[in-house]
Amino acid sequence: PGSHASVSYKPNIVLILVDDLGIGDVGCYGNDTIRTPNIDRLAKEGVKLTQHIAAAPLCTPSRAAFLTGRYPIRSGMDATNDYRVIQWAGASGGLPPNETTFAKILQKQGYITGLIGKWHQGVNCESRNDYCHHPLNHGFDYFYGMPFSLMNDCQITQPPEKDRVLRTKLWLYSQTIGLAVLTLAIARLTGLVSVTWKIITCLAWFGFLFFASWFSSYGFIRYWDCILMRNHEITEQPMVVERTTSLILKEAISFIERNKHGPFLLFVSFLHVHTPLITTELFLGKSSYGLYGDNVEEMDWMVGKVLDAIDKKGLKNTTLTYFSSDHGGFLEAQGGKAQLGGWNGIYKGGKGMGGWEGGIRVPGIFRWPGVLPADTVIDEPTSLMDIYPTVAYLAGGIVPQDRVMDGWNLMPLLQGSIQHSEHEFLFHYCGMYLHAVRWHQKDSGALWKAHYVTPIFQPEGAGACYGRGICPCFGEGVTHHDPPLLFDLSRDPSEAKPLLPATEPLFDTVTSRIERAVQEHRQTLTPVPQQLSLHNIMWKPWLQPCCGTFPFCWCDKEDFSLHGPN
Repeated sequence: PGSHASVSYKPNIVLILVDDLGIGDVGCYGNDTIRTPNIDRLAKEGVKLTQHIAAAPLCTPSRAAFLTGRYPIRSGMDATNDYRVIQWAGASGGLPPNETTFAKILQKQGYITGLIGKWHQGVNCESRNDYCHHPLNHGFDYFYGMPFSLMNDCQITQPPEKDRVLRTKLWLYSQTIGLAVLTLAIARLTGLVSVTWKIITCLAWFGFLFFASWFSSYGFIRYWDCILMRNHEITEQPMVVERTTSLILKEAISFIERNKHGPFLLFVSFLHVHTPLITTELFLGKSSYGLYGDNVEEMDWMVGKVLDAIDKKGLKNTTLTYFSSDHGGFLEAQGGKAQLGGWNGIYKGGKGMGGWEGGIRVPGIFRWPGVLPADTVIDEPTSLMDIYPTVAYLAGGIVPQDRVMDGWNLMPLLQGSIQHSEHEFLFHYCGMYLHAVRWHQKDSGALWKAHYVTPIFQPEGAGACYGRGICPCFGEGVTHHDPPLLFDLSRDPSEAKPLLPATEPLFDTVTSRIERAVQEHRQTLTPVPQQLSLHNIMWKPWLQPCCGTFPFCWCDKEDFSLHGPN
């Protein structure tokens, strides 16, 4: 449904998604210390959305919603426990094969589809090469990038990140067992105890097996997770992070060049600006905001190079270009005194927080010269889930009719043929738990937001969960609110002062209307297999993508491909 774009052809579509970028990190969204001239230019030549909302505050669920146009709870891609994203490249969870991505729709409409960069939606289901969750099984003709996600463990110089607390405990247990064996052996040799050698040997063997079992996964994270693939083939295991930026850029530009006769869909899913903030020499120390600022400025330069490639091939006016981030900036990412995560401007909270605006309100820019107005700002609520119906419509495709879709075609709003967003309610989940709901009351202009659950900040009043490293969705680390905390974002965008039943005459009316919407929404949910269950997120050696013969997984094929056929 909706108005027709005034074009009779299928446009090229370039979707740029940044990892962990905060809305306050970009010039055109009010940042005056970090330089982002290319993103700012995109906004100047197109439409800037100021209330663009991610469906989840973390990578895996947010990207699943982006790709499917559905809340991640519908595809089983949100958390039931504390593990809220896919944990290993060798795990069995991932975007279910029965979900239809927008890439699949566009593929059927004759588009050549490519994904360059981060995937983080799983790889295999049952065997090492079944590729059931792989991009090529989800509508992409070409894939180059990381099947997993960048993390500190990918850079040798960084302290480990994955399951840090658990790993510390396991190492401690191993040392304790080792010490016990040594003490017993010495005591036996000096005749202090009469334990048999058999018991000591058994204990030693147990200690060795215990150590080997956890070290085989955690001791080799760089080899298991930090890998680059081209289609189904592993090109680097482990990846050489220092050259990844230039390879990703080269691949994105080359995809545009070889498919210039179109129509093509290119999803550029940057590894920037996720920790460990891998930045090339060219940008180190160049920003006035430390390593994080350097990394953002390098990402902006990469955006510029992609835009240049579109321009040079004369495709600017026949290409819809979109720019966003998968969720808010990571406030708790710190190294010593340095802030290694983004800034979310006037909005409260950040990455990992399902309810507060800072976790889910992200940049959103559309450019299509001659079709969309230039230098335009839209304050209406929109969602990353809207990209799906929008691109499906432009490609002449039909969104799946056999399932609930949660996005809307944005073309009428972007072109100005309607004034209001078609989202009346947006539901803000943290894992499987509904934390907040926004109600866009079109007639009055009010923008109500009710919070049922909020994280407990550490230290108190700090604005994030610095003590835990990331805010939880449930358990002791959250507060439940009944009645809910209510805000009117049109008057209080920073969610600073909750409205009180005593002083807000509409309090009961608004909260009961939102409550009714929640009941109606819950009736549309159906049980699905949980992709992030403990069973699905565990490392499974038989699913580990491997270049070579497992466990001897190592290769570097990039040297050849830099000169060889591309």
